Amino acid sequence: MHTTLRRLLPFAFAAPAALPQTQASNSPRPLHPAWVVVLISAWLATACNVPLWREVAQLPGQGSLRGWFFALALALVVAAGNAALLSLLAWRWTLKPAAAVLVVMAALGAYFMLAYGVVIDASMLANVLQTDVHEAGDLLNARMLGTVLALAVPPLVWLLRRPVQRLTPLRHAAHNGLLLAGSIAVIVVCVLMVFQDFASTMRNHTKLRYLINPLNSVYALANLATKPLRMDTHKLLPLGRDAQLGASYAGQAKPPLLVLVLGETGRSGNFGLNGYERHTTPLLSARTDLISARNAWSCGTSTAASVPCMFSHLGRSGYEAREANFESLVDVLHHAGLAVLWVDNQSGCKGVCDRVDEVNTSESKDAAACPTHGECLDRIMLKDLDARIAALPAEQRQRGTVVVLHQLGSHGPAYAKRSSADLKKFLPECTSTALQECERAQVVNAYDNSIVETDYFLDSVLKWLSAQENKAQTAMIYVADHGESLGENNLYLHGLPYAIAPDVQKHVPWITWLSPAMQSRTGAPTGCLQQDLAGRRITHDHYFHSVLGLMDVSTGAYNPALDMFTACRQKAQEMAAAPASRRL
Repeated sequence: MHTTLRRLLPFAFAAPAALPQTQASNSPRPLHPAWVVVLISAWLATACNVPLWREVAQLPGQGSLRGWFFALALALVVAAGNAALLSLLAWRWTLKPAAAVLVVMAALGAYFMLAYGVVIDASMLANVLQTDVHEAGDLLNARMLGTVLALAVPPLVWLLRRPVQRLTPLRHAAHNGLLLAGSIAVIVVCVLMVFQDFASTMRNHTKLRYLINPLNSVYALANLATKPLRMDTHKLLPLGRDAQLGASYAGQAKPPLLVLVLGETGRSGNFGLNGYERHTTPLLSARTDLISARNAWSCGTSTAASVPCMFSHLGRSGYEAREANFESLVDVLHHAGLAVLWVDNQSGCKGVCDRVDEVNTSESKDAAACPTHGECLDRIMLKDLDARIAALPAEQRQRGTVVVLHQLGSHGPAYAKRSSADLKKFLPECTSTALQECERAQVVNAYDNSIVETDYFLDSVLKWLSAQENKAQTAMIYVADHGESLGENNLYLHGLPYAIAPDVQKHVPWITWLSPAMQSRTGAPTGCLQQDLAGRRITHDHYFHSVLGLMDVSTGAYNPALDMFTACRQKAQEMAAAPASRRL
């Protein structure tokens, strides 16, 4: 009887230990770690690389069978690259966290590449790390949240719910090694199969390598992390300790006062003063005493790259190849005995002003100039400027003063916040930070209004300088740090690698004003400069040396060949030395 019941009701006589096995059968079966790596890598290579595949689809001949074969091979290379990276981290306690971090990085990278057409490299990542809370807030919007959630949540939920097999350390090491070797083998085989197309594409379409997500971000992070190994970032080399003031300071009746306006995100082509069809600079265009260099080019495509570079004596190529950091232009001016003040309405001076007097406007309580808490229109920098200069050492001020005004300018994507309501000439304007949601005309309107605000600000600086002429010989140099993309070819903002960046991100406005007294002091007449610089190509490489030349500071770091005032100064000297008959 007992035996019969056992046969009919086997579960009733099962050992209690069998019950958990029945319950466990309802949960997902544990996956081998290698499968987690493969599946996550596949998600990263497909869903999170839409910007890459969109760019690949636009390659010549992509609709052909050969084009499809190349795209498939590239997809396998990207997936295998992600798998190779994850295989190094596929250990018991690190696999899921590492995979989750890569997924989030890829989701964020995909959004910004899709939304603004940017790419991810070391320079772009440096910009991200140096962005302040206000700039970061301008980038947040519903589209960003939706994109990141769509790309990150499904794999993250799957990772959270899916159990992973536990392997012994020795088996883990063996399997990870095989996974790494297999990934590398896939990469090699796929590249060899389409080598001719692969080599040609990567050579002629450099942008693609910066779109491979999230390997682009990982590479950029590694580049920044290993920078101290390539360059001593903690060591600051002295510069211009031999700086001395020239003959123009001997017995001077009035000291020089130079204002350097460091612009932000200025497109030369959007300045009415430079021939733009819109009247974005009505106040400046009405003047006849300005020198506008229409063929001026930046040192970089981002603030983090351009500002330290333009204040360096090395020039763009030398700055990129440097093995250590040097003191900057403002240090040399200070070594020469001049008073130097840096007024910042931005996210900082990128280390340039660390050793001179600095004021930041973020703490201003002026509601009119600072409609957003902690973020002010540039006009705030002129408030209390006289008192700030008066607080500098009197002995240095008696020799001369250099003031740097670092603009917020046209910093995007919140262009609409960069101009006051009474100066918004071009409407309707894009008020969203998701620029792709607006018509391009509205984006341009908002940006152009920010240039109108800069026109007002520069005119205010010139009026302030004119009021100082009873006690100083005055001058102003305005130069933007980089340009901006406003939707051309679906590109927005800035920061593309210099070699592939469009001209609008590198072509910058450069405006100079010299008072009659400063023209006489420096021997560089405005008329000559207007003619000489109207079409002559100059770059940020000229900035360091031109400022020193204008302020008559002699130092071994000064190169007269890069002083944009040299030609007119020499011409004026030759005319003065020529006999009266020749001058006639």
